Amino acid sequence: MMQDVIFEHTLMNIGDATKDGYLCHAYCHDGECSFSFNGQDYVMTGGDCLIVRRSELLKDIKESSDFKIDVVYVTPQFITICTPQSNYGTRGGLALFNNPIMHLTPEMQEMCALDFDYIRRRLALSTLKFHRDAMINAVQAMIIDFFDFHATLYGHNDTVTQQYAALMNKFLALLERGDFRENREIGYYADILCVTPKYLSEVSKKVSGYPAAYWITRYTSLDISRLLRSKRLTLTEISDMFGFSSEAYFCRYVQKYLGAPPSSFME
Repeated sequence: MMQDVIFEHTLMNIGDATKDGYLCHAYCHDGECSFSFNGQDYVMTGGDCLIVRRSELLKDIKESSDFKIDVVYVTPQFITICTPQSNYGTRGGLALFNNPIMHLTPEMQEMCALDFDYIRRRLALSTLKFHRDAMINAVQAMIIDFFDFHATLYGHNDTVTQQYAALMNKFLALLERGDFRENREIGYYADILCVTPKYLSEVSKKVSGYPAAYWITRYTSLDISRLLRSKRLTLTEISDMFGFSSEAYFCRYVQKYLGAPPSSFME
């Protein structure tokens, strides 16, 4: 049985099998940590907050000797229970998918540190009869503060209606389960969601700032990049997995959307 919440003081365990499926939330107190995420290089320093939905995309972690961090892992199921009735989480989550780090102001840093410390303290009181309810309360407070941080730093979008958020979440769920490997046409997703391709793309742009095609390509490119770097499959096997008509077409796709030939990822 998976533990709902796990608290640690290092990012080095994010790739462990015991963390599979967990959402990672981290607050850096001091020092710095470099890593790659979604194929991009990042550096996290004191006062930064990190939120990662797909931990397998975070690679090449290097922590400085004075690096001090609090890390909270939460299962998606528990996150769903704890998330308040707000549609802002959809927009914020999509933004963090592209850039997982928030550079917090001093006031935000103080609040974030308190949130993480409260979760740590509550987690230790496991014998309380209402321990699960207390943990829901603690994690929800952290999520609400994250919403506030992101909305303050990047601007709040009041036009994301419940209907838009629901449609976008269903669209993302199809991508999360890997439908993009065989279906990269907007019409496929629009048909499943019972809307027109134009409407799906308009909603996606309204919610995330990007059309639906962007997210299909984004998920596809990241998955191809991950498979190429793992070196477990041949080019032909990966090409077939994604339904490309030929290996040459696959190579052109990689060059266009990843900016380099497949061979450069397998070196």
